[in-house]
Amino acid sequence: MLLVAASPASAAGALPLPPFPPPVPARPSGAPALPIVHAPVRAAGPTSARPPGDAAASAAATPADVGSVTGLPLPRFAALRSNEVDLRAGPGFRYPIRWVYRRLGMPVEIEREFGVWREVLMPDGTRGWMHEATLNGRRDGIVVGGRHTMRRAAAATAGAVAIVEPGVILRILRCDAGAAWCRVAAASFRGWLPRADFWGTFPGEKVVGH
Repeated sequence: MLLVAASPASAAGALPLPPFPPPVPARPSGAPALPIVHAPVRAAGPTSARPPGDAAASAAATPADVGSVTGLPLPRFAALRSNEVDLRAGPGFRYPIRWVYRRLGMPVEIEREFGVWREVLMPDGTRGWMHEATLNGRRDGIVVGGRHTMRRAAAATAGAVAIVEPGVILRILRCDAGAAWCRVAAASFRGWLPRADFWGTFPGEKVVGH
């Protein structure tokens, strides 16, 4: 089970952390025992992870612009490179740290570029700036909503592989263009999950995992 720990205290006090639901050790009533991939414990912070496609920034299936620095599509998804990444109020070290995210692999949506800084949208709806060195291009997702069942094939009738909880980080292995299901990995499990069950892709986007 991953734990969201408090960040080291600064002169202004401990920095806030975003929230995540606590683990729920029970299994579905009447169902055979399935592995459960747990989410981190809750910490104080802003709103919880928003549903996929909830904001206008994620409405387009295809990015419509390119970054002024990298020439890569905007918006685009990336992931946190380490277990401690600062989200700042502006594009520079002189700007205050708003939040510290301690979630290796958490997906972010890059919206703007300024030198070595990237303005990002977090799964909880928070916006801020992160240094490019703290991000990588790996495609990950974060489970949203309730508990969901990872299945052996891209169908609701397919056999169950595991149960994933809200806040669990997924590795996106494959999403076909326009498809409702994606092949994902969580912990040691691989299977298929509806795109609507996690945040980290644009609607209908084709994703080929690394």
